[in-house]
Amino acid sequence: MEFAYLGPRGTFTEAALRRLPAAKTATAAPMSSIFEVLDAVRRGEVDAGFVPIENSQEGTVTITVDELVGGDPLVIVGEVVLPVTFVLASEKPVAEITTVASMPVALAQVRKYLRRELPNAVVHQALSTAQAAQRAADGEFDAAVCPPFAAEAVGLPVQAFDIGDNPNAATRFVHVVRPTAPPEPTGNDITSLVVYIDYDRVGALLGVLTEFAIRGINLTRIESRPTGEGLGRYAFFLDCTGHLADARMGEALMGLRRICDDVRYLGSYPRDHSDAPVPPPAGLSDADFADAAAWLDRLRGTGA
Repeated sequence: MEFAYLGPRGTFTEAALRRLPAAKTATAAPMSSIFEVLDAVRRGEVDAGFVPIENSQEGTVTITVDELVGGDPLVIVGEVVLPVTFVLASEKPVAEITTVASMPVALAQVRKYLRRELPNAVVHQALSTAQAAQRAADGEFDAAVCPPFAAEAVGLPVQAFDIGDNPNAATRFVHVVRPTAPPEPTGNDITSLVVYIDYDRVGALLGVLTEFAIRGINLTRIESRPTGEGLGRYAFFLDCTGHLADARMGEALMGLRRICDDVRYLGSYPRDHSDAPVPPPAGLSDADFADAAAWLDRLRGTGA
């Protein structure tokens, strides 16, 4: 198996990929952008892709979500949640730094540090934290905001450790493949979807939320993304607890299919999270649904 991932080597993405069980014996091909990674998967040049999708501080990685919402179908079959820490890497002491580089998501997570310690430095964007470290090592910039292993890889001294604004920062990465059957349910799974609603109908989004609420399915994330068809026309990216094989999830998907303009299934996969799933309210467990279905079958069988 060959994975494409957001490179170059030394990125958080590569560090997270090393924790993915499916990648333990795989070869890994770094690519320069998320678009290139997902396009390589779609064209069949690699077996799988591995890209960031969400950050605990800055939210969604919009390039990833937009590609999943609008490109040729792909599905998620796994995730890794990686704690992230940043350093300021430079040959110069902090007082002499006038330019600093990193990728936008990383820069957004060290705003307070940069305002406090480098208020006059010019900030430049790079495609990745590893690229920023390399460009700083090459002398293009004075410093880079990057993970400590990226600084070590290019031989840059670290001038300041743990410069992130949030000590609990983490990034979520996803394992993406061409459409296939989901992994077996584990009891602690996520299902990801994109729903396209009738944008000019009152209560359209409420109808979507109701399909989950009445079945005790918890939405862990909902985000609107523009479809490109015009102002006010959005698709909604959803993460919800549960698996395609669950009776409750199956009924919710059928409900969405009936009331939405379109539904794109993006996969059911194990959560990389230590917290146990919240049990559904009374009357909304899979056992309750099975009991209700059996009761209806008995009624229909007897004519009562």
